[in-house]
Amino acid sequence: MLNSKIPEGPLENKWSSYQTKSQLINPANKKKLNVIVVGSGLAGAGAAATLAELGYDVTCFCYQDSARRAHSVAAQGGINAAKNYQHDGDSVWRMFHDTLKGGDFRSREANVYRLAELSAPLIDHYVQQGVPFAREYGGVLANRSFGGVQVQRTFYARGQTGQQLLLAAYSQLYKMKRAQKVAMFPRHEMLDLVVIDGKAKGIIARDLITGQLKRFAADSVVLATGGYSRVFRLSTLAIGCNGSAIWKAHKRGAYFAAPSFTQVHPTALPQTSEAQSKLTLMSESLRNDGRIWVPKKKDDDRRANAIPEEERDYYLERRYPSFGNLAPRDIASRAAKERIDAGYGVGPFKNAVYLDFKHAVERFGIQTIQDRYGNLFKMYKKITGVDAYQEPMQISPAAHFSMGGLWVDYELMTTIPGLYAIGECNFSDHGANRLGANSLLQASIDGYFVLPNTINNYLADELKEDHPTTDHPEFDKAQKEVEQQITKLLTVRGDKTVDHFHRELGKVMWQECAMSRNKEGLGNAISKIKEIRDAFWNEVNVTGGQQEMNTELEKALRLADFLELGLLMCTDAFQREESCGAHFREEYQTDEGEAMRNDKTHAYVSAWAYDNGNFQLHKEPLVFENVQPTVRSYK
Repeated sequence: MLNSKIPEGPLENKWSSYQTKSQLINPANKKKLNVIVVGSGLAGAGAAATLAELGYDVTCFCYQDSARRAHSVAAQGGINAAKNYQHDGDSVWRMFHDTLKGGDFRSREANVYRLAELSAPLIDHYVQQGVPFAREYGGVLANRSFGGVQVQRTFYARGQTGQQLLLAAYSQLYKMKRAQKVAMFPRHEMLDLVVIDGKAKGIIARDLITGQLKRFAADSVVLATGGYSRVFRLSTLAIGCNGSAIWKAHKRGAYFAAPSFTQVHPTALPQTSEAQSKLTLMSESLRNDGRIWVPKKKDDDRRANAIPEEERDYYLERRYPSFGNLAPRDIASRAAKERIDAGYGVGPFKNAVYLDFKHAVERFGIQTIQDRYGNLFKMYKKITGVDAYQEPMQISPAAHFSMGGLWVDYELMTTIPGLYAIGECNFSDHGANRLGANSLLQASIDGYFVLPNTINNYLADELKEDHPTTDHPEFDKAQKEVEQQITKLLTVRGDKTVDHFHRELGKVMWQECAMSRNKEGLGNAISKIKEIRDAFWNEVNVTGGQQEMNTELEKALRLADFLELGLLMCTDAFQREESCGAHFREEYQTDEGEAMRNDKTHAYVSAWAYDNGNFQLHKEPLVFENVQPTVRSYK
């Protein structure tokens, strides 16, 4: 049974009621409790700093050389909050409704409402930390719009919002490190979770500089390790982003929820080479002023500026007049794919569409556009050599955000007692599609506001228990299993690189489990991934050794997890016989090509248990008491 622990009472009172009834821990007793936080992005840094401030003994890990390099910096466009500074009708309720609808009614009402409710105080929190949000001439914080909404609720710091928020979180984290309340372990990667008597009690981590395996014990473990879209290989995520920590937790008993709900972002730079290792994200905020179009003529080889206005198809404005270029990401991505597949794509590989700022520059002036997006335009010119003030950008859909992740209850605890998952690595708030600028919001709220108020309920009871040590036999067992896997990878000595197999996996996942899926394709994908997995373990060549810095070994360990995760993603997509949000099953669409949900049979969260290489489905029914699911239309 999945117990979501949603508090009783009216929706708007659930969080305050929960806090009132939560257990408290004496400050002197908090010093006796240790919490491991894996990850130091916005969620992890916020959680580690806040828990340390509360008095807990905190140990924090990241695989980067500095917490400042966490991938939260890549979320450039902004962070949502229901402040209603523009007096345009925004409210907590409207933000709650937009987010629930944006996720195609596949998320919990209580979690989504809490996200909207805590958004306003979060902005105040960041302002007090010194985040330089953009301001109007009179000093009021500025806002802009993002996809899927008709109000302006997105706060931003030019085109580098994630970086500025992470610097604020980093400063709080290292303040606690200097106060010796946080022990920081950069360049360490979690390779397994240690479970003792059914509870999460520690991790096995590898020092990425020396290769040494280390044991760390704690009273509770918090995972804040981000998303897993690198399973597609080509994605907007940094090369090091991976799903290994949550996958290891899954194999130890944590249920994995909605794994097939992975978002394709409509505003990335197109692939230009088969040897390319990643794709570059251009912030969705650009769609706030830029207009997306393709030529009306197929295979049009003219330069963009040579194509007259009457021969341009502003297809989002044509198909979705109410939202236009600010249609949600899943809809905008599929619309781009449809135009590209129909032969209207642009660029050398005919795999892109145009994002044009001509009209915005004419209307507002080049200085205003520079103030709003200047660093994004600089980045685009540095990569492509094109001045986007003078001619349109070329953009293309790319694998991006993971709505799925470890199943968590209202307290953000997984199905393993004492193991929490926060930020993008859990499933909790976004349903089948995340609205833009809700990523930074969820990561920050989980780390700063939610977890520090919910973990007490678990740790209060742990005070009475024996505190774990790394001498426990379960630590021996977990470390030996990690050593065995590493030894196996190093002794295969095949003739193919790790990147070869990742490329093969990525092609299958992108073709069969990305913007659109169908039953036959998913069945074929499951068979192909099993073949790739078998070949990987028999033919891969991992050079170097264990007791040294070895990036090939790092990639191999992560790919071993991706191969299993890819199977689960396709299995989840195969069993969900409907279209919703980012999960578009071609068999379930309207005559106009829009998604067709099946609320009678599929209004649930799919939560999968790992069963010795297989997967067992559990369902958490979604009950809508305050908003009735409707056909998701942005026309």
